[in-house]
Amino acid sequence: MPANKSKKGPTKGSGGKGRRALEGKKGTLPAEQRHWYADKQRARDVERTERRGAAPSGGAARGGGRRDGGQELLIGRNPVVEALRAGVPATRLFLVNSLDKDDRITEAAKLAGAAGIEIHEVTRPELDRRCDSNGQPDAVHQGIALQVPPYRYRDAEDLLDAAAETGRPALIVALDGVTDPHNLGAVARSAAAFGAHGLLIPERRSAGVTMSAWKTSAGTLARLPVAQATNLTRTLEAYKKAGVFVVGLDAGGDTPLDGLPFATDPLVIVVGSEGRGLSRLVRATCDAVASIPISGAESLNASVAAGVALYEVARRRSSGQGR
Repeated sequence: MPANKSKKGPTKGSGGKGRRALEGKKGTLPAEQRHWYADKQRARDVERTERRGAAPSGGAARGGGRRDGGQELLIGRNPVVEALRAGVPATRLFLVNSLDKDDRITEAAKLAGAAGIEIHEVTRPELDRRCDSNGQPDAVHQGIALQVPPYRYRDAEDLLDAAAETGRPALIVALDGVTDPHNLGAVARSAAAFGAHGLLIPERRSAGVTMSAWKTSAGTLARLPVAQATNLTRTLEAYKKAGVFVVGLDAGGDTPLDGLPFATDPLVIVVGSEGRGLSRLVRATCDAVASIPISGAESLNASVAAGVALYEVARRRSSGQGR
């Protein structure tokens, strides 16, 4: 969430629509009634068929997805245990020999054994070398690492399906220009804590689900689905056609967070980068732009802003407060 800086043009408080124009949204449309660009959907169906044999994402994905790169190492006791609990299709578990055991190490070994995952005891220097060759030279592996296939992302529509299965109004967090994987992981942790149904990120100029994001999320990325959007603005427009409201977070927003509209409706919260905030087209797409009143600092970190907003939504929903 950016600092309070002058904005070009007037604030888009409701995406250019009046209040009455928004009243018709009563709930998320079922999948068969959504406007999801039929030609692209057919193309995705073909792509899914071709990928039937590919490994699923970190235990969380079903249906389609994308593959990037080769095998990666997931490190750290909490992330590894959470991934194994979620059924990530790992290939090897590395444990440092002569390791002081704790409950997480014991559980990881039992889960890996039950899943038929190879368990390799290695020396600490050897695991250090493996982390180094995997692009994590300064990683603190805590004596444990899990070799996993590349993460496979959901389709954007899958997040609405996941929400429909819970019977609760959709709650999705979209990231606009957030490029730090640690921020992505921290947002995922807050999203899981406050009942969000998934994250939506752009394919380009955005942090992805890397090992840094996994570790920062403390394993929540093993069970919180993440979807990629080829074009974030078009995907948000498609969500709106499906009955979902879109609220952006920005220091220059015209609505204070405690008056956050649509909190009890199907909702996407869009978080911009700390430096430039929401992009122009994404901001114009929002039904409302909310701000978090702060003092003593120019701006909030994107993950902190997301956590504050998600807490407010959860509070409003639990208390039954409407718009």
